[in-house]
Amino acid sequence: MPGRALSLPGAPGIPGATTAFAYGAAAGLAVDLIAGDPRRGHPVAAFGRAAGAVEERLLRDHRGWGALHTAVCAGSTVALGALAARTVRGSRTATVALTAASVWAVVGGTTLGREARAIGGALAAGDLEVARERLPHLCGRDPHSLDGPAMARAVVESVAENTSDAVVGALFWGAVAGVPGLLGFRAVNTLDAMVGHKSPKYRRFGWASARLDDLAGWPGARLTAALATVAGGNPRGAVRAWRADASKHPSPNAGPVEASFAGALGVRLGGTLAYGGRVEHRPVLNAEGRPVEVADIDRAVRLSRRVTGLTLAACVGGRLIASALKRRNA
Repeated sequence: MPGRALSLPGAPGIPGATTAFAYGAAAGLAVDLIAGDPRRGHPVAAFGRAAGAVEERLLRDHRGWGALHTAVCAGSTVALGALAARTVRGSRTATVALTAASVWAVVGGTTLGREARAIGGALAAGDLEVARERLPHLCGRDPHSLDGPAMARAVVESVAENTSDAVVGALFWGAVAGVPGLLGFRAVNTLDAMVGHKSPKYRRFGWASARLDDLAGWPGARLTAALATVAGGNPRGAVRAWRADASKHPSPNAGPVEASFAGALGVRLGGTLAYGGRVEHRPVLNAEGRPVEVADIDRAVRLSRRVTGLTLAACVGGRLIASALKRRNA
């Protein structure tokens, strides 16, 4: 009956919505682990094409038009997620299936790891040209300006940042707001990647998308940093680097994540990098660490996977605690 709390088998006493999220999120992560992203027809790519079409109609060198673009694209995605969730809420099986499909659609941990390891394999084999060809699949840096060690560092930094953007942030908002939260977070993150960078074309138009992405990514970035300190091999180093260096990073969310990963792995991150011909000199994160080596790419991927598992547990646990407090105060 629509509106009635779900009661899934094997979860006595646990609110149905929490059980549905737990089962659905676990199933979605399992599908991602087995299959990764589809080569064709990815839902995020479809959203990107739709957002690009909206951009063509609304693009102006003005913050107001950019805010409208963000509201239309992200708002319609959240509304679609809410409609889908409402449609299936009377069926426990359909609710779990929708959650699983949504998690699979928005997370990208397996593909992130595969791309990182492919670049690491090319670097280990001394094939810098192959590594340069694959690097744009992972991050937006200019590969032709990087040597082998610089590419290895770029991969580790991208694994750290994308663990937050492509996995933890999405699961956090899924735990908070269900399917609309999952889809909305991915929409905002995708819009930031499309128009949020500080180029002359998007400096004003992309302002709203960039600021909304900062806001939406704030809790997931801190959760990622916290779990990296637990899952890494050097908790004290991770905490020390997070506290000392996170605020030095130009991004309010990438800073805590990259600093904690640097401390957990015992490596130095940051320094000079290039984006599309624009050179940036970023502060060094975890200056006490050693330079990144090719083998650290695999270590970063394994740390990312441990963080993913802990995120699922933390999100389900958080929902259980919130439900218990709600029942207690009812």
